Amino acid sequence: MDKKEQILHYHRIDGLSQRDIARRVGVSRKTVKRYITEYEAMMMSNPEEGIDMCLASRPKYPSRNTGPVKLTEAVCAEIEYWLSENTKRRQTGMRKQCLKKQDIHRVLIEKGFDISYSSVCKYIQRRKIEKSKKPKDVFVKQYYEPGDECEFDWGEVKLRIGGKPVTFTMAVFALCHSEGRWAYLFRHQDNLAFMESHRNFFHDVHGVPHTMVYDNMKVAVILKPDGKKPTETLLRMQAFYGFDYRFCNARAGWEKGHVERSVDYVRGRAFTTRVDFDSIQDAQLWLSRICNNINKEIGSIATGNKQEALRRDVECMLHFPGDFGCFDLFDCTVDKQSTISIKGCHYSVPDHLVGTTVVVQLYSEKVCVYMTLNTRKWPSMSVATLMDQRRRTLTAGRHHAG
Repeated sequence: MDKKEQILHYHRIDGLSQRDIARRVGVSRKTVKRYITEYEAMMMSNPEEGIDMCLASRPKYPSRNTGPVKLTEAVCAEIEYWLSENTKRRQTGMRKQCLKKQDIHRVLIEKGFDISYSSVCKYIQRRKIEKSKKPKDVFVKQYYEPGDECEFDWGEVKLRIGGKPVTFTMAVFALCHSEGRWAYLFRHQDNLAFMESHRNFFHDVHGVPHTMVYDNMKVAVILKPDGKKPTETLLRMQAFYGFDYRFCNARAGWEKGHVERSVDYVRGRAFTTRVDFDSIQDAQLWLSRICNNINKEIGSIATGNKQEALRRDVECMLHFPGDFGCFDLFDCTVDKQSTISIKGCHYSVPDHLVGTTVVVQLYSEKVCVYMTLNTRKWPSMSVATLMDQRRRTLTAGRHHAG
């Protein structure tokens, strides 16, 4: 830049020739001519600011587009072949027989290629960096209509019930519009807990969101070669409540970021200062109280009034049709020990039912057993007719065998 200013000064102020300017500055005459030509062109296009633009612009030099001389296409093809061969060997358990960089260089020399070991290493490193590069994702904050979407997810909570450590599954619901949160505790992460959590949530808000959002949890999604399919449990709830569902992509937690953050937030608010409870019912009452306090909190300036947003969410939801029957219904034959077997556990029933078939309603926390008027007609009777003919509920006590 200093030499450029000197050249233009000698040309404008002193009026020297290009040859004299080149001799004084110590550059070639072609360089002097290029700068003077650039100055005159800028002055013609912009007489007022041409001189300032010319002095402020940095000199530009033509780039040398010289590629590697020894790293020819044939050499690159040979290296790519051995890299792909290494990938195949790793997949087939031959990891210890892959070619190292030194081995690839030795093979190239044996085949008559004149190339250095450093060039081979640089090419392999460059290819490794190119494969590891991923396109940057763009995230756009979404706006959700009131009552439109609700996200669901599981979380794990470790508590002490009666002094004994117990691990519970926490079902968490998060409304996307108002950030309202509800959570429920269960002993297992199965279909019954999946159904009962939805029943409790819809009952508490007295409404049904238009769309429920799930990740790839087994209780909601069946992964097949032709795509994702809903489970029978999800279809049953959809038919009863009338909501729609949407599945997230694998390893894409940002697609349901409301509930992802809500699981940690609710767990931290409810079960950090207190972990000891007398029963699961006491733990659930405490969790419901904490969620109620969270939903009553006043939102920030960005989120607005949270209670008002919750009210709009509930007003725009689907009609609440009532409580869904969250149980598995099947028949069991009473064995000679006067017990029935349900998922590997034996439950005792009155001894006069030995050899008969009873109807079982299995909930997440209880078992109901019904005796029919005529158990021999059970295979040809519908569930509704069978339940209409029930006579009484038998109290099922768990029978510990061994």
